[in-house]
Amino acid sequence: MNTILSAIESAPIIPVYYQDDIDNCIQILQRCYDGGIRVFEFVNRGSEATRNFQLLKKYRDENLKDLKLGIGTIKSKQEALDFLNLGAEFIVSPIVKPEIAEVTLKNNILWIPGCMTPTEISVAEELGAPLVKLFPGDALGPNYLKAIQPLFPSLKFMPTGGVLLDEKNLTDWFNAGVSAVGMGSKLFSNPTESETTSYIEDRLIKAFQHIKTIK
Repeated sequence: MNTILSAIESAPIIPVYYQDDIDNCIQILQRCYDGGIRVFEFVNRGSEATRNFQLLKKYRDENLKDLKLGIGTIKSKQEALDFLNLGAEFIVSPIVKPEIAEVTLKNNILWIPGCMTPTEISVAEELGAPLVKLFPGDALGPNYLKAIQPLFPSLKFMPTGGVLLDEKNLTDWFNAGVSAVGMGSKLFSNPTESETTSYIEDRLIKAFQHIKTIK
C-alpha cells in the first residue's frame, strides 16, 4: 500500500479512463505513461471493463513494469474481489462502504473512497483509508478542502471530477493541500488548434512541470 501512495505522491496526476475499444485503451495508457503518469485508474463503467482490464494489465506487465494499475467505480465487495483477483493494485470507489474496506485494507491493498461531506470523510478515516477522493471536485472546490483539512490532519486528499489542467486550477488545489488530482475528460478532451497529435503527453508534461514548481 505504501508503494502505491509513494507513486501517487511522486507523480500526482491519476488518469481516470474507460473505453470499450481495447486498442484505444492501450494507446491511452501508453500515451499517459509517456507523459509521466505512473499510476493509472481504469474504471468499471462498461460491458468490456473486465476484459479490457485484463488486457491492459497484460500490456502493462510486458511493457510498463513501473506503472501502477488500479480499478475505479467499485461499488460492492464482490466487484472489489473480482478485480483484486485480476491483479488490481488499488481500488477506487465513488462511495464509502465498509465491505469494500474489509477486502482491500485488510489485504494491504490501497482503497480510495469517494467522499463529499465531513461525515463521509470521518467514516472513511475510521475504516482505515489513508487517501480520500473528494468527489465531485469541481462542486467542492479548493476552499472546501482548506476548510475541512484541519479536521483530518492524518488524511491525504485527491479531488476528482472537473479538475482542470490549467495552471491556476492546479495551483489552487495543491496550495489547498491535495496529495494528487484525478483527471478524466479534461485530460482526454480533443486537442485545440494549437496542440499537436501528442497533446495528451504534452498536457501531462506541462502539468507535472507546474506541479513541481508548486510543491
